[in-house]
Amino acid sequence: MAHQSVKDSHHAVEVEQKFSMLPRIVNGGIAGIVGVTCVFPIDLVKTRLQNQQIGPAGEKMYKSLIDCGVKTFTKEGFFGMYRGSAVNLLLITPEKAIKLVGNDFFRHHLKTADNKLGLSREMLAGAGAGTCQIIITTPMELLKIQLQDAGRTAGKTALDGTVAGRMSATSLALQLIRERGLLGLYKGLGATFARDVMFSALYFPLFAHLNGLGKRREGSQQAVFYISFISGIAAGATCCLAVTPLDVAKTRLQTITKGAGEKVYSGIFDCLVKTCRDEGWRALFKGGACRMLVIAPLFGIAQTVYFLGVAEFLLGYPRH
Repeated sequence: MAHQSVKDSHHAVEVEQKFSMLPRIVNGGIAGIVGVTCVFPIDLVKTRLQNQQIGPAGEKMYKSLIDCGVKTFTKEGFFGMYRGSAVNLLLITPEKAIKLVGNDFFRHHLKTADNKLGLSREMLAGAGAGTCQIIITTPMELLKIQLQDAGRTAGKTALDGTVAGRMSATSLALQLIRERGLLGLYKGLGATFARDVMFSALYFPLFAHLNGLGKRREGSQQAVFYISFISGIAAGATCCLAVTPLDVAKTRLQTITKGAGEKVYSGIFDCLVKTCRDEGWRALFKGGACRMLVIAPLFGIAQTVYFLGVAEFLLGYPRH
């Protein structure tokens, strides 16, 4: 009887996980859309700071995070701060769904017979989620970066000899497909893979352990809201700063328009070496503060959405 009870319990857990999959996807999408809307202007500043290369005489277009934000807003207005946001808002739902559901999927299947998950398996589950999401992340960020950086590169000559100007995500995507095929949308795939796999491998275990240290909800094993919120912010900020050099390389490799004197890189290693040699090791962490201001709230918001059970309320699912 006891054995049968254990089997029934395991079956119930599996049914619950399958039953709750749709709310997780919807919650991930809601969290992504709300998060992008809140922090996109900071993300735009991050892209421009990372792409900025020091001139021969040491001149810079932007002196700091605040200087870049003020100059962008003054020159391009409020909507200029959201240049490229449409691409993110469109694709952030499947990206977040793949990341969050992928991590849950791998954690479930990597558990040992006694239902435990060691640190190495937690990191492997996170890496698996990061690997799955790049199918959406790579083209999304490639298009987003061109649009975000358009204000900085306006009037400059692109790699194909054309002069950079205003463009739409659709026209850019069609141009890349026409000139380079479907794989043209996956420029910078290696750098995106390296960044996202490392970030997810670090973030999910760190969040799980921080979240497990705090107060539990009454009659539940789940953490109270503020513990999950703080854990998401702390883990997101720490891990995004750690992988900033890979994000710098990814941003520069994915930028199609280069001005006169700006360097072109053949790969991740080439970009990291040249950046460090020509601009100093601190250049590898350009936009690091911006990334922390972007990523930390995104994951804090994600935890808020899950705590509130927005999808469960909208879809009529019971909260667990």
